[in-house]
Amino acid sequence: MNYPRIVVAAVAATVVDALYGFIVWGQVLNREFARYPDIYRPGGDMTALPLMFLGVLVGMFFASWIFAKGYEGGTGLTEGVRFGGLMGLLMGAYLAGVNYGIMRIGKRMALTYGIGWLGEWVFVGLVIGLVYKPAANPARRAAGAGV
Repeated sequence: MNYPRIVVAAVAATVVDALYGFIVWGQVLNREFARYPDIYRPGGDMTALPLMFLGVLVGMFFASWIFAKGYEGGTGLTEGVRFGGLMGLLMGAYLAGVNYGIMRIGKRMALTYGIGWLGEWVFVGLVIGLVYKPAANPARRAAGAGV
């Protein structure tokens, strides 16, 4: 694995995720969030953003590492979109279902989460795929090697 590129990919993914979040969650969907004032912070409350961004950065380090572990040798574009799509389906289905189960949100909001996270992770995966480059002469292990 190329650890310096994992770090660069994680930082780039964090920036793209922040831009996506600002545009989609913060601007396009702010009316939908406003329907649930007992759950979400008011629009002007930025007190939790530093911890949120730290959490996103840490998450992107792990996502980039997982991408590197699963890298199958394709182009950055195809590997990134595949990875992002899979992560988006995982995050979207899991978290939308959990949020619907524990929060007082409607089915429309749960669906919005699912679709939003799918789109978010496709972009994030694309960026990770385009930025990450495998180490030169990567050591390949055969299935079951070292067992």
